[in-house]
Amino acid sequence: MWIYGRNAVLEALREGKVESVLVAHGVQPGALKEFERAARAAGVPLERVPRIQLDQALRTTQHQGVAAQLPEVVTRDLEDAFALASERGERLLLVLLDHLTDPRNVGAIIRSAEALGAHGVVMEERRSAPISPVVVKTAAGATAHVPLVVVPNLPSTIERLKERGVWVYGADGEARTTPEQVDWDRDAALVIGSEGSGMRRLVRERCDDTVAIPLRGKVSSLNASVAAGVLLYAIQQGRRAGR
Repeated sequence: MWIYGRNAVLEALREGKVESVLVAHGVQPGALKEFERAARAAGVPLERVPRIQLDQALRTTQHQGVAAQLPEVVTRDLEDAFALASERGERLLLVLLDHLTDPRNVGAIIRSAEALGAHGVVMEERRSAPISPVVVKTAAGATAHVPLVVVPNLPSTIERLKERGVWVYGADGEARTTPEQVDWDRDAALVIGSEGSGMRRLVRERCDDTVAIPLRGKVSSLNASVAAGVLLYAIQQGRRAGR
């Protein structure tokens, strides 16, 4: 799997998750030296190549003259998320993605989930954007630190979670409940619906409740990844406040 772009490659090198780096001829000397230092520190080979080779390999010209090869992202099991919560001595917090197809949204949600202390991100194998280089790049290293769980059927997975005492809340702009009104001091899962139509009916029906972010401006909704970040922050604030 390849990622590209200067910031994304440097971040991946610092995380120690890179197998090799390609830098196009013509990259400015200062930037080249920075990549050489980072690759040397990570013990990763760096190769200079014609820019057209990157264009063809990545199928884009928007790579800023650098690309890095990463190991394939390994998906995990739900048990890994439960184990991570147990290791940290924390209430479980999962993010469930219902039919999100924009890889940048998926990557941004994974990044927010890891940064805000979630123990796993769950998605359906046929109704979500695949874990592609765009997802990995947008996640900015988070795919290596939070369990990514791919399931065959999200509604049935929700049922299994509820059987294990997990409370499931769906993000819905029309909901009457706000995050401040929920007791988050329990194992919980947050469902983020698709960018256009939100949660599917079968998913919504299985949620214990739905929650909405109170908006004060003239814009009536938030981007899915932005909403996920706001709600995850609210959940963690609620847990710290004991509610």
